[in-house]
Amino acid sequence: MKILVTGKGGREHAILTALSESPSKPQLFAWPGSDAISPLAACVKAADLGELVAFMQREGIDLCVAGEEAWLVKERGLANMCAEAGIPCWGPRKESAQLEASKVFAKHFFRRHGIPTADFVVCDTKEQALAAITSYPIVLKYDGLAAGKGVAVCPDATEAGAFLDDVFVKRVFGEGRLIVEQCLTGPEISIFVSVCEGRHHVLMPARDYKRIRDNDQGPNTGGMGAVASRELATPALMQRIETEIIEPTVAGLTKDGLPYRGFLYFGIMLTPDGPRMIEYNCRFGDPEAEAVLPMVRGDFAQYCLAGATGKLAPDLIHFADGWSVCVILASAGYPASSHSGDVICGLDLVCGARVYHCGTRKNAAGRFETNGGRVLAIVAQAASRDAAREAAYANAEKISFDGRQRRTDIARLHFEQSL
Repeated sequence: MKILVTGKGGREHAILTALSESPSKPQLFAWPGSDAISPLAACVKAADLGELVAFMQREGIDLCVAGEEAWLVKERGLANMCAEAGIPCWGPRKESAQLEASKVFAKHFFRRHGIPTADFVVCDTKEQALAAITSYPIVLKYDGLAAGKGVAVCPDATEAGAFLDDVFVKRVFGEGRLIVEQCLTGPEISIFVSVCEGRHHVLMPARDYKRIRDNDQGPNTGGMGAVASRELATPALMQRIETEIIEPTVAGLTKDGLPYRGFLYFGIMLTPDGPRMIEYNCRFGDPEAEAVLPMVRGDFAQYCLAGATGKLAPDLIHFADGWSVCVILASAGYPASSHSGDVICGLDLVCGARVYHCGTRKNAAGRFETNGGRVLAIVAQAASRDAAREAAYANAEKISFDGRQRRTDIARLHFEQSL
């Protein structure tokens, strides 16, 4: 079996690692891939989706797995073009991927199908947004894709004004609308689900940490760490989420004529009034993927192929007991900017943990150096959360590069009380 994964970051490194460890031992390809991914998968050169699909046809690729979200909605859409070429794709079609590509689309989907979420107003101008803000704190969301940085929780008018300038004046994220949304309170949880033509399979829950500094301070990032375990939520809570959120979502996709084959991420706030939907991602989350995928047991490759061909097969995989903790090491200046070219030391000292490369490259001397905002994901598993956390941080401390940033409270913050 030949499988191609689209993407080049830590999530794709984790997906390819899980596929490589499958008993079916598929032959792996990546587009565009990276220096760290190349030992696992042949990196493909293609200028666009058209060239990529042509390559997959020539090579006889049996399955395409969508990693990065952008290609699901660019051009005619990755899954749509694969379908036209007769290539099974584990990732939704362009029209269905609007659940992630447009927050306005998602909010109207919530409302249409009775899925609990925060109250909201859609705004086309800065003036409309200012008029819609009646109290603080308030949540402001850019409508389109923004690499996890298009959301601001604003405690006051100063921060709200700055974010509105980014959206409507500076156009930091490009052209687009904005949502003014009620600010919910409570811990967050990420639920990963495989969806296939009206059926679903709930995977392992996780929690990520978006802000750059400890205690959830500072600006949002793409994610500074994550924790995953079946113990993150009680069976009663998981049943409530499935009944009130997941099942109506899957039914809503069918009712709206939105075909879906692939992973669907549910970002949920556990408020005092119950679980409330925050957002969908139409693929595995990042860095949650780096925490969840090492816990997969069984044949992940065959599982993805079955789903992509319309046959959801939950019996092909299961998840290990215990906990998985992911700590992100970020480059200098992140998230406002990133720094490339800083040599990374200590990778050979890591023991008892996995290292996924989020933003690295090899220099002329063959050494890994920084090449992006989030640089590395250090991930460890253990029977207890404390033990997994200790192993992840102990190994993270072995790795150094100029300007390295990390949080110290991953898998500790937000565990003050049981869910």
